[in-house]
Amino acid sequence: MKIFKSLATAGAVTALMTSSAFAGAHDVKSLLANYADIAQAGYEDSLITAKALDQAIDNLLSEPTAANLDAARTAWIAARVPYQQTEAYRFGNAIVDEWEGKVNAWPLDEGLIDYVDLGYYGAESDENGLYTANVIANKQVIINGEPVQIDTITPDAIANKLHEAGGVEANVASGYHAIEFLLWGQDLNGTGPGAGNRPATDFDVANCTGGNCDRRRDFLKAASELTISDLEEMVAAWAQGGAAREAVVSADDKAGLSTILTGMGSLSYGELAGERMRLGLLVHDPEEEHDCFSDNTHNSHFYDAKGIQNVYLGQYTRVDGSVVSGPSLADFIAHVDADLDQELRGKLDATMAKMQHMVDRTSTEAYDQMIGEGNEEGNAVVQAAIDALIDQTRSIERVVAKLDLADVAIEGSDSLDNPNAVFE
Repeated sequence: MKIFKSLATAGAVTALMTSSAFAGAHDVKSLLANYADIAQAGYEDSLITAKALDQAIDNLLSEPTAANLDAARTAWIAARVPYQQTEAYRFGNAIVDEWEGKVNAWPLDEGLIDYVDLGYYGAESDENGLYTANVIANKQVIINGEPVQIDTITPDAIANKLHEAGGVEANVASGYHAIEFLLWGQDLNGTGPGAGNRPATDFDVANCTGGNCDRRRDFLKAASELTISDLEEMVAAWAQGGAAREAVVSADDKAGLSTILTGMGSLSYGELAGERMRLGLLVHDPEEEHDCFSDNTHNSHFYDAKGIQNVYLGQYTRVDGSVVSGPSLADFIAHVDADLDQELRGKLDATMAKMQHMVDRTSTEAYDQMIGEGNEEGNAVVQAAIDALIDQTRSIERVVAKLDLADVAIEGSDSLDNPNAVFE
């Protein structure tokens, strides 16, 4: 973790904290309230689209056809759009960070959940005794040396017995990526073309492929229901009087601004540029891509970056097309240092342009192909987006320094700060 200390002088800080600097549209309390409003809207949209996904899953289970499986996959991709834009709220907001692993944990050892191709996946792991436990096929698994019976796969069983079982973070049993794996299956194409290709008959009890179709159906439905209840929890946390909202709006000005900038900077640098992008590019490994079963990674990265921009500009376009907007950090920085505001706005725009270029390239090759070894042109497209994220983080750091926010901690990543460690 990198801690960025302020470069501002005591005199500059005194000037910053005068009533005129925080007046009217530039009042910190107002921009914090709008920040919370955008969070609430983003999580509400995530819940709305998760419920639409759940309905598509019901349709698939009612009639397990290729068309209904495609519709469920489409609904999953749509659900990622609002959720990814909320991720700038994860860092800096302890309530969100503690919760996030229930809905968006990755990467996952999918052999915990269902059948896998052992030739591609491997038969065992030194770090994970549940690497190929296959809960769908086996009603009893051994966790920390003790037998655990899972006769029926329910939301409670997933949340309290399976998710991060044995204290292993890769034992992801809940959230978007567990559902993704169940809908697509393994992507066995490496850095070649193609995503996962699970057949719809894996959910058809009458014409079952893959075995244990009844339990696979139960797992998919339970994981979907659990995702909805987890999102309901976060919607409530950001509603009026909710714990996450109150933690932000009741904070003093510096603490509130620190929360916003910690979220922006940590997602921009350590998480997105580092763990989600540079790491996979360094090792040229499609297993390190965020949405590895569906080949939707380009969209997840794009909307993560969009979420950072949303927070700075204080505006978010909802899934119904309406816009939530209000006093923003950008307004405040423009009042304090107009040049710095323009600098950061420009960097955010540049990042979105690089992300858009990456998205556009998926018309000819998927993200996992772009990061493949020897694909110099594809590698360069991804690296350009990484470089833009790093560059915008440098401007976020300058904002932190300008505001003398000594408590801001922007997370780092070995893939950026110590690349040799990745190969040790």
